[in-house]
Amino acid sequence: MYALVDGNNFYVSCERVFRPSLVGHPVVVLSNNDGCAIARSNEAKALGIAMGAPWFEIAHLAESAGLVALSANFALYGDMSDRMMSLAAGLGPGQEIYSIDESFIDLDGVRGCLTQRGHKVRERILDWIGIPCCVGIGVTKTLAKLANHIAKTAERKPGSYPEHLALVCNLAALTPPALQEVLAATEVREVWGVGRRIAAQLKESGIHSALDLARLDPAMVRRRWSVVLERTVRELQGLACIELELAPARKQEIACTRSFGHPVTHLADLGEAVTEFASRAAHKLRAQGSLAGQVLVFIRTSPFRPQAQFSRSIITPLRRPSADTGVIVAAALSSLRAIYRPGYHLARAGIMLLELQPNTVLQGELDLQEGAAPQRTRLMTTIDDLNQRYGRGTVIMASAGLAGDRRAWTMKQERRTPGYTTCWADMPVVRA
Repeated sequence: MYALVDGNNFYVSCERVFRPSLVGHPVVVLSNNDGCAIARSNEAKALGIAMGAPWFEIAHLAESAGLVALSANFALYGDMSDRMMSLAAGLGPGQEIYSIDESFIDLDGVRGCLTQRGHKVRERILDWIGIPCCVGIGVTKTLAKLANHIAKTAERKPGSYPEHLALVCNLAALTPPALQEVLAATEVREVWGVGRRIAAQLKESGIHSALDLARLDPAMVRRRWSVVLERTVRELQGLACIELELAPARKQEIACTRSFGHPVTHLADLGEAVTEFASRAAHKLRAQGSLAGQVLVFIRTSPFRPQAQFSRSIITPLRRPSADTGVIVAAALSSLRAIYRPGYHLARAGIMLLELQPNTVLQGELDLQEGAAPQRTRLMTTIDDLNQRYGRGTVIMASAGLAGDRRAWTMKQERRTPGYTTCWADMPVVRA
């Protein structure tokens, strides 16, 4: 038995915790450089604002409909996510954090009424940290995911599903006829693992609802489509095929890419950006206990601007696999100098670490710098500890620049709210 706990409109909900005046008003959270909507309140959805809608196309709603747009504050969202996940873990003995606002909970061995337990945990999350969420329960992860969708839709669109399924939906507690009725009322595209292309193919074959999909022969689905869709069908039929991942798998590639707040033309500014991206990628590399064998660097202009286009990338192999920020930054800057050409207005750059391997497996070779490796390892650990304790960016590579948010390439975030829970200076103060 599994449960899926999912924060409703999570980014917007995080903002509303500290700005209650936003409750009841249409709110969107914008992507990097304030480009497009990546989170929408229910009121914003009612205005017809689609996910990914460009800000310049919906900006007029600020005056005509009172739309409030905020820049993404990912440090805040990450901290609120940690708090929500720690409370959601009380639902069962095992937890898989699936995304920043979703986690699967293993309910095996949990006694008592699961629906009632789901309501209590949901109310605890709302009371303790102010994040509204919904809970879906099913005998497989796919059914739990589907149950969560039903719980959200029943609450947001009364009449779409039975009223008692709102907020917390336990499909395992339904009778077979009631379960079939709910599956029949759910479009096939809402099933976890069914993408837009597969959904279109299924509809062409007369499969329109989740119930239609659940009634298919799994062997036929595997022959006609894929083993992935076969697994989805078996999960809808109640056969668990997807296990809980209690520990996240190591990434095979680590990337850090950004669009610039303003076009960049100078090599020095590009060097600052590439240093910043390489440093972040190296930190992620160490966090998962891996080493990188290659560093990929790319730069490009914007294809949406009428200008001369330029796009180049290069892969540089390291002499030995490393997670040392200095080694990775040096390789990235060397690569950047090799592909940079003056005269272009560059809009994006990025770093990708390739050929990752565990840091417990090393190729033996003659150590020409005896004693240096352990010292560098301790140095990287110290830097990570300082940045963890005093905030990201406390200790940086000098080539990243010292101007902070005033650097030419820094992202545009004109509407970002304070770091209420991540910065001492931004902590809300309540005065009598």
